[in-house]
Amino acid sequence: MAGVALENWVERIRDPKIECMSRDEMADLQSKRLVDVVKRVYENVDFYRKKMQQRGVEPGDIKSIEDIEKLPFTTKEDLKNNYPFGLLAIPMKDVVRVQGTSGTTGKLTIAPYSQKDVEVWGECVARGLTMAGLTNEDIIHVCYGYGLFTGGMGLDYGAKALGATAIPMSAGNTKRQMMCMEDLGATAFACTPSYALYLAESIQEAGLVDHMKIKAGIHGAEPWTEEMRKKIESILHINCFDIYGLCEITGPGVAQDCIHKAGLHVHADYFYPEVLNPATHEKCADGETGELVFTTLAKEAMPLLRYRTKDLTSIDHSPCECGRTLPRISKFTGRTDDMKVIRGVNVFPTQVETALLSMGGVVAPHYMMIVDREDNMDVLTVMVEVDERVFSDEIRKLDALRNKIGAVLKQALGISVRVKLVEPKSIQRSEGKAVRVIDNRKL
Repeated sequence: MAGVALENWVERIRDPKIECMSRDEMADLQSKRLVDVVKRVYENVDFYRKKMQQRGVEPGDIKSIEDIEKLPFTTKEDLKNNYPFGLLAIPMKDVVRVQGTSGTTGKLTIAPYSQKDVEVWGECVARGLTMAGLTNEDIIHVCYGYGLFTGGMGLDYGAKALGATAIPMSAGNTKRQMMCMEDLGATAFACTPSYALYLAESIQEAGLVDHMKIKAGIHGAEPWTEEMRKKIESILHINCFDIYGLCEITGPGVAQDCIHKAGLHVHADYFYPEVLNPATHEKCADGETGELVFTTLAKEAMPLLRYRTKDLTSIDHSPCECGRTLPRISKFTGRTDDMKVIRGVNVFPTQVETALLSMGGVVAPHYMMIVDREDNMDVLTVMVEVDERVFSDEIRKLDALRNKIGAVLKQALGISVRVKLVEPKSIQRSEGKAVRVIDNRKL
């Protein structure tokens, strides 16, 4: 199977009335929904009522989407402090399911859903699947994890809303994944980009690329670079799409890119995006990088006002070539909490990934960053797999390669790094979110 070339891609829009709506029409819809959600949380959620009262804001002060700046922010810490159901805005008897994501202290971040919330979730994912050229005739192999994690269930709901066939494989057992993808005729697959790359390499090594019917990959849940996208696409001869979401807002389906790959279309009728300076909270201009902040405009069970995602991106409000007028967010440079300050320089894992992939196959796109502190000095070590095609036991050749990688990384990051070359496939592969950084400093 040669995949589907860009020029042969069929452009589809699931809901033109919404996705191609004028900015004025969208602002009117957002305003109406914001007024409603503010009134609901003020009346039903003690946390928000107190927050608004502290700012001297009442529901009547919110008359349009332009008034959103008057509202308080919500943080992950607020969700933790109100665990598990302190932010619930409906009776518990009206909650039809609960999703969650693991936290750093062992407690989960909990997100309850009403039946309408589940339906909206599925509809948003279905819009994204349509952006990827999928229809009710497609077979979607879902190897995101099922359970409390929103990945598996989100793609499952989206496939159902689209009328497509879902194969609920969940994560793990790569050989079984490949067998089912081939035998059941999957035309698309969904998983994290790091696992997509691992799966693509495994399919290639097994000589199964031409046996597959896959035409699209739907990948998200972790930042990934354009270089990684191209790597997966080149191995499987497919088109890969970036899907974005977070459990607190709804799960996957908040945004996704279309075939033009010019940013991820945000479903702004349901999720109002702001991109703000993380320090000053001032609104960023289109194209300027800042922290992504979301307000859920129609969520019933746990609406959130101005939720700080910690994801770093920029926004573009101009219409896309595909015809959609939804605002687009750029591919993420990382998260404010993924960023490591090393000797005064901000370093993101995606910068390392981009630099390594720019070397044209000299090294494999698998790496690990280890940050230590030696004699009061930050030291960054980057473990890099040497591609098996160029792997050599000759010390002189390995030293030259190590020096070359070090120079590329220093130019990309602005600081010198230690490079440790390791054998092919010696860095642990991830079937979920990849662990890219180990920080051993006591900060």
